[in-house]
Amino acid sequence: MLVTFKCDAYADITLFGDIALRLLKMMGHSGTVPGAILAEDIPTTLDRLKRAIETEKWSAPAPPEPARDAQSEGEDDEDVALEYRALPLIELLSAAAKKNCNVMWQKT
Repeated sequence: MLVTFKCDAYADITLFGDIALRLLKMMGHSGTVPGAILAEDIPTTLDRLKRAIETEKWSAPAPPEPARDAQSEGEDDEDVALEYRALPLIELLSAAAKKNCNVMWQKT
């Protein structure tokens, strides 16, 4: 499943479903898709998301180094940290807060 976030102030953002649901819960939402955040709630939601990501960043254990052998040389299968996956959504929420517009999300 993919989840697309939309608002009038920013380009649509599409995330993998598991990441989107995790970020929605970090924002204080139930994780239901489809859903929406009213314009007046965006600043609080954005702040909550940033604090949750910062907390997780410092409390999560460092991932183990992957074993490299001749066969896997050249393969790029490293995980992307949640803080980087969240950046487009943080930018969307920031733009929505500046323009005072609602944010919606749905399955795509």
